Parts: sequence; structure tokens; C-alpha cells
Amino acid sequence: MYNLNQKVAIVTGGASGIGLEISRTLARHGAIVHIFEVNPDLAEREADLINANGGVAYAHRVDVSRQEEVVKKVAKINELHPISILINNAGISHIGTVESTTEADLDKVYNVNIKGAYNCLHAVIPFMKANGGGAIVNMASIAASVGLPDRFAYSMSKGAIRAITFQVAKDYISFNIRCNCISPARVHTPFVDGFLKKTYPGKEAEMFENLSKTQPIGRMGKPEEIAALTVFLVSEQAGFITGSDYPIDGGFITLNN
Repeated sequence: MYNLNQKVAIVTGGASGIGLEISRTLARHGAIVHIFEVNPDLAEREADLINANGGVAYAHRVDVSRQEEVVKKVAKINELHPISILINNAGISHIGTVESTTEADLDKVYNVNIKGAYNCLHAVIPFMKANGGGAIVNMASIAASVGLPDRFAYSMSKGAIRAITFQVAKDYISFNIRCNCISPARVHTPFVDGFLKKTYPGKEAEMFENLSKTQPIGRMGKPEEIAALTVFLVSEQAGFITGSDYPIDGGFITLNN
């Protein structure tokens, strides 16, 4: 349904969890996918698997918090193929209130979640302007819209992503650049499984069920569902959509309040 044939896409954090599924789905729809990851071995492995399954993907070791790295890599990619899609997915979490969150904690979250997205936007948008337009999807969270217990730094960062989305959409609409964000609730990824194994050894199944029930719909989201929405938002079928936040949350925002 969505033809992304030969469109060049950058996916940050594109070799694990939600980002990996986005990379795979973009490739299945014909996009040339460039995976930005701090773990080069993981990025290479997943890019190879995408290529083996008929897609086109390239792996890049990039720390999105370092602007010089991002700018150089983006320029090299655009020299080969004009960039038309950016998925700002890379992010880290943190547990803590404003009291327990240290300055170092806050800086770490800021550098990846906020500065990382800014660095990629800063590097990519000039090329999108020169290329005649593009589509951007930023990964926000339900934490940008509602309070979550013990998620001060994370919620702050995702609130910033939501605001960044609106601002970029406003500033670049005349350049045919669309910018939207997605706000997932809890999504079942290997990160969740690892967290449960580490935190609740022997009680993984029970705690998984408890976490699932915190979503009004009764289950966690699937990475494939986030990826499907992402592909729609960067496709021509979403050409009339910009400056919007899309909760994909099993009713969490509306039905829990």
C-alpha cells in the first residue's frame, strides 16, 4: 500500500526494539535504510539480515549526542542518495523523581533524547530543503502528555520531543517538509523482557501480565504496530498530515484519566 521505493531513510536506534522493526518495515516497503547505532556489531548484523531478506540497509556507528559525528555521516549519505526520511527513534529511559534524579542523570537523558534528535534534525533538514522536501517522525511517548510515576527526566525529554515536532512542522511547512511524532505506551520489546528477568527473577510471567494490564486495552503494544504507523506517516498517503502527535497507547491517555 505504501510505496517508498528508493526513498532514503535514516533511522536512529534502528537496530533494536521499535527502531529495528521500523527499519525492517521501511525496507519492506522499498526504502533504502541507513541505521544509526552506537553498537556497530548490532547494526551490521541487523542490516545484513534486512539485506538477506530482499531489503536494502546500511549500518553506521553513530553517537547521536555528538553533533560532529551526525553532521559528517548525514552529509556522506546525502552525497550518495538524497535523504527524504528521518526517524528520530534513539532514546534512553531513566527511573527517578526530580529529587532522586542527579544532574548527571539528567544530562545523560538530555544528550541522547533531546540533543540527539536536535543533532539529526540540524543535520538533515538543510538537505531535505535542497532535495525538495521530506518526512520526519520523532518518537515521543505518552509521558509527554500524562504524568508517569518516577519518570521525571524521561517525561521531560519526551515532552521536549513533542514540542520540537510542532516547531519543526511550523518552521518548514513551506519547504515541503512534514514533521510528526508518535507517542507509544508500553511496547513489548526485548528491553521489557530483559528488565523483567533482571528485576523480577522467577516472576517474569506474573509481572508481564501485571504490566500488560496497565494498558486499558489489556496488552502491551507490538513493535510492528508502531512501525506500521511510522511507515504511514512518511508515505504519500499521509501527505496532508504534519505537526501532529499520534498516541498509540491502547487507550492509556484517554481511558486512564
